[in-house]
Amino acid sequence: MGALLQHGSPVSTTVDFVLELTMASSSVRSAPERAADPSKDVKTHFRVCRFIMEAGVKLGMRSVPVATACTLYHRFCARVDIHAYEPFLVATSCIYLAGKVEEQHLRTRDIINVSHRYFRSGSTPLDCDQDFWDLRDSVVQCELLILRQLNFHVSFEHPHKFLLHYLLSVHALLNRHAWARSPVAETSWALLRDCYHGDMCIRHAPQHLAIAAVYLALHSYGVELPRGDKEWWQVLSSDVTRDHIDAVISDLLQLYDLEAKCI
Repeated sequence: MGALLQHGSPVSTTVDFVLELTMASSSVRSAPERAADPSKDVKTHFRVCRFIMEAGVKLGMRSVPVATACTLYHRFCARVDIHAYEPFLVATSCIYLAGKVEEQHLRTRDIINVSHRYFRSGSTPLDCDQDFWDLRDSVVQCELLILRQLNFHVSFEHPHKFLLHYLLSVHALLNRHAWARSPVAETSWALLRDCYHGDMCIRHAPQHLAIAAVYLALHSYGVELPRGDKEWWQVLSSDVTRDHIDAVISDLLQLYDLEAKCI
């Protein structure tokens, strides 16, 4: 079957998987969302989120819908035994669902073709035959499973708006020459995007992720901000502490270490 879920591909399954997926959705316990085990399947999750991001770029998705897709994936994995499901199918459905949640229309056919080509470089678009419609049905069925497991709570507060606000505030504290010499803004956005390769988005507050991204970017380029009665990050977010920042940075550095092992 010339499709994303073709037997022998990196996301191998059969049409029977659709039936298993549907039956499993009613039997999986809705256990309270648990903290992810850092030693369990982290490489798989890293690769799957990299797939979501690369597919998002090819589909022309904005940064927030991509972040929503990654968050959907991490929250789903935190509630179920991911070994019972095909992670790349879940990821494809998360992309499909994120487009709806964030009101960025994505054609199902485009999502499937981009996903198919991700694993079969140079392949041609799939024909609209029975195999394609079976595959489309599997993506839609998986979307319904994700919605049920998350109790239809699929709208999230992302750190992007906080990061934009913090960068504007930091920019105002620096002279324009210091700001122009150091790509603090670009680096902060890149660091924030990288956070979504792991489950940091469901373990840390969005404000803390944004503050930590700016903090690490400033220190990476040796940029110092004027000192006052409080640290700059305390002024921008009253509930953040140095421990919060250190925890986020530590998790992010572990992701970068993991990246080398996933190549």
